[in-house]
Amino acid sequence: QVQLVESGGGLVQAGGSLRLSCAGSSRTFGRFCMGWFRQAPGQEREFVAAISWRGGSTTYPDSVKGRFTNSRDNARNTVYLQMNSLKPEDTAVYYCAADGKPYYIGSPYRDPNEYVYWGQGTQVTVSS
Repeated sequence: QVQLVESGGGLVQAGGSLRLSCAGSSRTFGRFCMGWFRQAPGQEREFVAAISWRGGSTTYPDSVKGRFTNSRDNARNTVYLQMNSLKPEDTAVYYCAADGKPYYIGSPYRDPNEYVYWGQGTQVTVSS
């Protein structure tokens, strides 16, 4: 069982930056691919970023590519999402998730259904 806790959300003006953190409770945290997703009111959960268990592979959708950077520190059981050049359309609740598949060697998953453990989310609001 892995418990995930996100932090770092808040209110920022368009063009600003935020760094989200996701802390895992278990030493097995470092074995899992980690993903970030977001959900705005009335919309479906959207893929934002994912990183392999070692951190050597990342993937992003076009909507955030070049602006967001996903990284991890397995020694600290923490994953980060650096968000730059934020836009009002980035406003959403951001969730981190772990895939629960130890040492998976494929590309990090983009499908939320591949993730087993989820955090409670942190609100990001970007004002225009």
